[in-house]
Amino acid sequence: MSDKVTAAYNDDSIEVLEGLEAVRKRPGMYIGSTDVKGLHHLVWEIVDNSIDEALAGYATKITVTLEKDGSVSVEDNGRGVPIGMNKKLNKSTPEVIFSVLHAGGKFGGNGYKTSGGLHGVGSSVVNALSSRFDVTIYRDGIVSEIKFKDGGKLVEPLTKVGKTSKTGTVVNFLPDKAIFNSVKFSFTTISERLRESALLNSGLRIDLIDQINGRTVSFQFENGLEEFVKELSENKVSITPVIQLRGSEKEIDVEIAMEYTEDYSETVLGFANNVKTSDGGTHITGFKTGLNKAINNYALEVGLLKEKDKRLDSNDLKEGLVAVVSVKVPEDLIQYEGQTKGKLGTIEARAAVESITNQHLSFWLRENKELAKQIIEKALMARRAREEARKARQAIRDSKSKTKNKTMLGKLMACSGKKKEDNELFLVEGDSAAGSARKGRDSKTQAILPLKGKVINAEKAKLADLMKNEEINTIISAIGAGVGNDFDPKDSNYGKIIIMTDADTDGAHIQTLLLTFFYRYMRDLINEKHVYIALPPLYQIIFSDHSSIYLWDEKDLEEFVKENENKRYELKRFKGLGEMDDTQLWETTMDPNSRKLIQVAIEDGLQAERAFKILMGDNAEIRKEWIQDNVKFTLEDDDAGIIL
Repeated sequence: MSDKVTAAYNDDSIEVLEGLEAVRKRPGMYIGSTDVKGLHHLVWEIVDNSIDEALAGYATKITVTLEKDGSVSVEDNGRGVPIGMNKKLNKSTPEVIFSVLHAGGKFGGNGYKTSGGLHGVGSSVVNALSSRFDVTIYRDGIVSEIKFKDGGKLVEPLTKVGKTSKTGTVVNFLPDKAIFNSVKFSFTTISERLRESALLNSGLRIDLIDQINGRTVSFQFENGLEEFVKELSENKVSITPVIQLRGSEKEIDVEIAMEYTEDYSETVLGFANNVKTSDGGTHITGFKTGLNKAINNYALEVGLLKEKDKRLDSNDLKEGLVAVVSVKVPEDLIQYEGQTKGKLGTIEARAAVESITNQHLSFWLRENKELAKQIIEKALMARRAREEARKARQAIRDSKSKTKNKTMLGKLMACSGKKKEDNELFLVEGDSAAGSARKGRDSKTQAILPLKGKVINAEKAKLADLMKNEEINTIISAIGAGVGNDFDPKDSNYGKIIIMTDADTDGAHIQTLLLTFFYRYMRDLINEKHVYIALPPLYQIIFSDHSSIYLWDEKDLEEFVKENENKRYELKRFKGLGEMDDTQLWETTMDPNSRKLIQVAIEDGLQAERAFKILMGDNAEIRKEWIQDNVKFTLEDDDAGIIL
């Protein structure tokens, strides 16, 4: 071993990070990342604190404002942060809450029974990652202010600035540009999250004000979870009305709203203490186990299943299911996996949700025999379709092993690399572009699969029909990781799936159709960051000496024209990938050292469901506004992404 680190490793080399300095040094440990997702996590942390006041029964209104200077303000009409002194630290209570890690009203169990904010870390972390952090408190008839800057440095200690008859807290923060890749907030992303929060808290009013673009939205729902499920199942044909299951066990409050639709996909969202658990957890496991028990036991009871029959499993029962599972867990029991609270780990929640789901759903099934029969018949049909799909996939594998699959994998221009994680599959629009891509590619790591026209719409087709579609079948076979419930990203033949289409309406439609298929039937491919969209240039500038450069969009062209008024050059616009020869396509769109890729990332839940409805819908104006708010085309690979 010759490449040793030569720096000394001794007592003096051990670095101790004090207080908020640790957060600034390793922000990803606290908010997950410093990309656009991490940026918005700052808002969630402060909003969650206000929602805790609502959960405790004190706040009835929350207002979030996107200020013109790029900062965010969050105001609630709760009790207001205590404004006395903390005797242990000899500092004002607000200074402790907003600048000391693991300090807050959520430790002792007296301030809040349940809490979305994790152990009081949230607000101090936001302070640590902000260049400015100001708090105004209305409490005990007094208006008080405290101000911080540059990652939590106290600028103005707690100061009484006036009198008031109202109560509440206002937090204003400006994210630090030195920490985040981008400090531009998405109105759509925030509004969807606030909509979720209002749906989860019946009666709570939440306003979002955009001072930059002059727009305001308000959310308030009297029957929150029921309306939540109705929104998730919008445009789907319902088999059942919304079924509501409520109960409490071991101080864990459980509320579930669910319905079955004629759809083929499953949408189950989980929340713990009002925080979305994007990665599921014990409450979701408990719900699915309880659902399985209730329906199978009822099916046996009424003779729709016989003792000798194979029981319906979760894969059969979740087809067409739309559900929201919300639990309120006492502070001394709440456990998450990871600082960003993506997965609930509380063991007691599983038992509570399973028991309540089983008991209440069993009662509903007996009281609604005809609807119960439809649910079971749909599950039996799903099982048959799943078996047909399994046979079709097996036939594909058999054909592949016998080298007879000429119409499918025969179109694939395979790569020779043995390391799957390094290999890339380009899904290319048109034979002409695919031909250029084949000639220009790195044949060791890059495989090319040409697509003819538009693939089938996975939003409206069941899996059995998809399996009959040649284009979809070819994609499934090429990726080699299964499909639907059998999909496992670890088996994928490629580390990157790259969609490469023309930069026009048809190309965008093909992208959307492919993304819809991946979202519905290979979702973990997106969740684990394997799906990308290639970004080909729109223009080529050819100079008099025959050298050339490429420009990716209209903004690039405008800047070039301004800076090169006196130069002579030829401007060429590419109407499609087919107009590029193999060298041009490699240089601009396929070479890992120079290409521009857009990574696709999906935030699970209502926002993703609504996004696909917008993208697949007919309203061009709504689609255009959504794309402007959510799709960030950037020339910096590390920061590129589509967030759904």
